Amino acid sequence: MTDKRIHILEVAERLFSEKGFDGTSVRDIAGQAGVNLAMISYYFGSKEKLMAALIDHRSGYTRGILEELNKDELLSPWDKIDKLIDLYVDKILNNYKFHCIMTQHLPTVQSDEIRETITEIKVLNFEQVKKIITEGQRKKVFRKVDMELTVGTVMGTITQVTLSKNLYQRLLNIDKNDEEGYRKKMIPKIKNHLKQLLKAHLDINNQE
Repeated sequence: MTDKRIHILEVAERLFSEKGFDGTSVRDIAGQAGVNLAMISYYFGSKEKLMAALIDHRSGYTRGILEELNKDELLSPWDKIDKLIDLYVDKILNNYKFHCIMTQHLPTVQSDEIRETITEIKVLNFEQVKKIITEGQRKKVFRKVDMELTVGTVMGTITQVTLSKNLYQRLLNIDKNDEEGYRKKMIPKIKNHLKQLLKAHLDINNQE
């Protein structure tokens, strides 16, 4: 991916997070990126395809890491769960703008193309997480659980904390302008909580 294409994606990400997908025009993106409309058309073709490229750009890395995690035979199922939590917490809290787009703006977008892109990525990532849990069950380490709701619990917790940033800044006495301080305190806090939660939830010794 060329530097210019990445630059356009980063500008679009910022504008989409601030104004929403429907509230941002290709002209807005071109102006902020310092390029002409023809260049955006050349790289992406349309605003919908630009958004699809942004989603793939941000999500492709995660999918690659999950695939490598599943292939690693030296890691135990519990090690993989810990690394899974680390991956998602780091990704979401360090890419706040993109997560806001995915959770706040895109659910109302009318484009079938974008909705299908998002659904496909979520399904692919879910299948990779499912493999980790299934491996633990096969090795008699994890108990039988509802896969969909287990993943939903993890993602829902991270999303709630991310979207309620102002609340947690106040509860934890963190200055609202101190983004680095917020991440420094919240990232280990969320990781520890989710790892303890999944330890209790998945442990075969807690089988009913």
